[in-house]
Amino acid sequence: MRSLFLMPLFAAFGAQPAPEETLPPRPAAEAASETVALGALETRMTVPVSIGGAAPRPFIIDTGAERSVVSRQLAGQLGLSAGPQVRLTTMTGSAQVQTVVVPSLSVGPVRDARAFNAPALEAAHLGGHGLLGIEQLRGHMVAIDFDRREMAVRPSRGTARSRTVARDAEEIVVIARNRLGQLIVTEAQFEGHRVTVVLDTGSQISMGNLALQRRLKRIALKGPIELTSVTGEKLTVNYHIAGQVQIGGVVMRGLPVAFADVPPFDHFGLTKEPALMLGMDALRAFRRVEIDFPARRVRFMMTRSSTPPTGSRIG
Repeated sequence: MRSLFLMPLFAAFGAQPAPEETLPPRPAAEAASETVALGALETRMTVPVSIGGAAPRPFIIDTGAERSVVSRQLAGQLGLSAGPQVRLTTMTGSAQVQTVVVPSLSVGPVRDARAFNAPALEAAHLGGHGLLGIEQLRGHMVAIDFDRREMAVRPSRGTARSRTVARDAEEIVVIARNRLGQLIVTEAQFEGHRVTVVLDTGSQISMGNLALQRRLKRIALKGPIELTSVTGEKLTVNYHIAGQVQIGGVVMRGLPVAFADVPPFDHFGLTKEPALMLGMDALRAFRRVEIDFPARRVRFMMTRSSTPPTGSRIG
């Protein structure tokens, strides 16, 4: 029996950090009284995905998921054949789920003509008709434009061996490592402590492991709040408003971070060292973010009012 791995998680709060070194911390976010379903969040951005040549449907790009996922509703509309059951690991645990056979998939330059089995989950928990995972993204670049509210899958800017990187005055380039197909940023700090960062566009919030919480020692925790995964399972956690998170020379302030030793940290071998899964709440602080898998680079385009510090590239 095959085990698949998905990371999307969302919560009922979301404060946006500011990538400006001179900006004071923002007020702490108020936790809402009830859990918000992913599909109800207006901040979700999608890309048009066509399955088997059918009309494109909105899918969420999820850089934290190993496999792409199709909603049960779309699978029914397209008449997709049933596949085997698999054990699916998410932020909240693992469960047996049914798969469907995807005959082919296309989005922008991505043309996956191979048939594959995709977990079939409820659309209300996905926030779209499906999730586009690492398996279809690993040879391309994901571009997220927050000004235009657009996400796109595009050809890579170069290979990992390319040393010359063209940048403008508002751009920060971070060199990442590849671990199980995911890009891992090791040169980052969380309130002065070194932390390993996983970029997770499928989650609306950022999540820290308990090793990071212990490293922070005495911190003011808020909550509890209830989180919901793509399978509809609930997870109750506490969270902290981080005063300063630094990645590639950019300092983000006022970032809500929930703490729990969720399965993804174990999957990436990150249970013993301080680690952070950076969600869309943090990425939204930038004007544009490009995640280039073949080149192992992440480009952060600053907001127009921001100026990146000198020597900001991490190599």
